[in-house]
Amino acid sequence: MAAKPVLHYINERGRMEPIRWLLAAAGVEFDECFVKTKDDLTKLRKDGFLLFQQVPMVEIDGMKMVQTRAILNYIAGKYNLYGKDLKERALIDTYVEGLLDLNELIMDYDYLSADQKKQQLAPILDKATNRYFPVFEKVLKDHGRDFLVGDRFSRADVHLLETLLMAEEYKPDILASFPLLQSFKARISNIPTIKKFLQPGSQRKSQPRQEDVQEILKIFD
Repeated sequence: MAAKPVLHYINERGRMEPIRWLLAAAGVEFDECFVKTKDDLTKLRKDGFLLFQQVPMVEIDGMKMVQTRAILNYIAGKYNLYGKDLKERALIDTYVEGLLDLNELIMDYDYLSADQKKQQLAPILDKATNRYFPVFEKVLKDHGRDFLVGDRFSRADVHLLETLLMAEEYKPDILASFPLLQSFKARISNIPTIKKFLQPGSQRKSQPRQEDVQEILKIFD
């Protein structure tokens, strides 16, 4: 039996969370080795495990992979979540890149000061509701299928659901004007591997607590 992937990152969402989501969606069990202190990060660097001196890093198939997008691409390809041909893959990449841009805006918000958060939340939600979500509402309407690309579940569906749920944490009614996204959320949430990942006690991470943010920032200072 192949060894489980091992994820090296802090015990928070950050740039590892889309990787956790994708592995979970593929039904792949994984272990986590948390970076808890600056010394933990320094050791990974000194041991030569971090090509560009930064996490996330994932041990998988004998490799120590870094760079979030490279890791996601590998997982998607390995577990058949990357479309049936190059055209579908290009479309999936287009959707995913847009979603990761929004995802990072939301993720970075968690690490802002209280004053910065007051200024930044409205612009982030505005981009979600006026730039990103209308795109995917139209995609679902035009495509007329259960999934974003082709006739089968792909990484694009995984990343869209993750982003929708994160956005709802900050504005519970953010999908009120997007009926197809609401239906998509309900449908994809009921895929067995996704449903399992959404249950309490899974390896899915929640928003970082404000009291933990400063400790997290010290690790990467």
